[in-house]
Amino acid sequence: MSSAVLPKVTIILANLGTPDEPSVPAVRRFLDQFLSDQRVIELPKPLWQIILRLFVLPFRPKRVAHAYAQVWGTDSPMREILLKQVEQVQAHVSSQYPHLDIEVVPAMTYGNPNIAQALDNITEQQQDHVILLPLFPQYSATSTAPLYDAVSKWVLKQRNLPGLSIIRDYYQHPLYIQALAQSVKDYWLEHGQAEKLLMSFHGIPQPYADKGDPYADRCRMTARLVAKELGLQPEQWAISFQSRFGKQEWVKPYTDTLIREWAEQGVKSIQVMSPAFSADCLETLEELAIQNAETFKSLGGEQYSYIPALNNRDDHLQLINYLLQANLDAISKTYIHSA
Repeated sequence: MSSAVLPKVTIILANLGTPDEPSVPAVRRFLDQFLSDQRVIELPKPLWQIILRLFVLPFRPKRVAHAYAQVWGTDSPMREILLKQVEQVQAHVSSQYPHLDIEVVPAMTYGNPNIAQALDNITEQQQDHVILLPLFPQYSATSTAPLYDAVSKWVLKQRNLPGLSIIRDYYQHPLYIQALAQSVKDYWLEHGQAEKLLMSFHGIPQPYADKGDPYADRCRMTARLVAKELGLQPEQWAISFQSRFGKQEWVKPYTDTLIREWAEQGVKSIQVMSPAFSADCLETLEELAIQNAETFKSLGGEQYSYIPALNNRDDHLQLINYLLQANLDAISKTYIHSA
């Protein structure tokens, strides 16, 4: 290897996905791609496609597009945050590893910028190493695994394969727990502490957990560690799961049900956070922050507030950079020693 040629490393920061715009056609395209993935819906494909095309796609996109319109800025919140995260991580790794040619790229499993296209793009320049960081703190076959699937399909098409690293998850990493706890402390400092802190995670169907998906157990571990870091007593916090879809049983307790129960029990103030999300999105900004607030207040609750996801907080970026560091250090040592 010529000393003038720096080792080429591509880092892919990947999140779930978002429509291109808050319109019914764009949301329909997005939902079609998302809900057609058998990692997400495990029903037999022919049966599910009939249900999807006759009963879901003709109706659901209108409601979802309306919800997106309530939280849409100049772009989708998730995409805006992901692009900013990429920009910040790029600045850090470029300064820390000047002897590597590192490019940080955004990707999403569904929608744009799409993971399949991102992988095809990096093929245009021979890679020495590719690092994929799914921005899902808790691994699930419904969220993280589809990125593995995309990489597997890409690998089959490559002749000169680079080194490949996938960072599976980080649900109990100390920097992650500290960042979550600090985000709550910062919120308390400005707004005060509510009677209850609810840690609401995106749900999965209970049968998926029964078959071995570790997601729910990872969420429970995250919640316990955050509560411990905050010094909360058992009666001061709870864990729940949101965003149910369809009629089957999902992992419990359900967020909306628990909020109703608290209101009916006379709880007057709730603060909610969602540690499963590395970026705010429809499920946090509309479902958690708007829908559930309306439910709580309609039943007599007085104060309901949503504590934002970690997004572009400095401590969140510190965590992401630390997760990448071990891989970049190993790559760096390999090429320094072989130069």
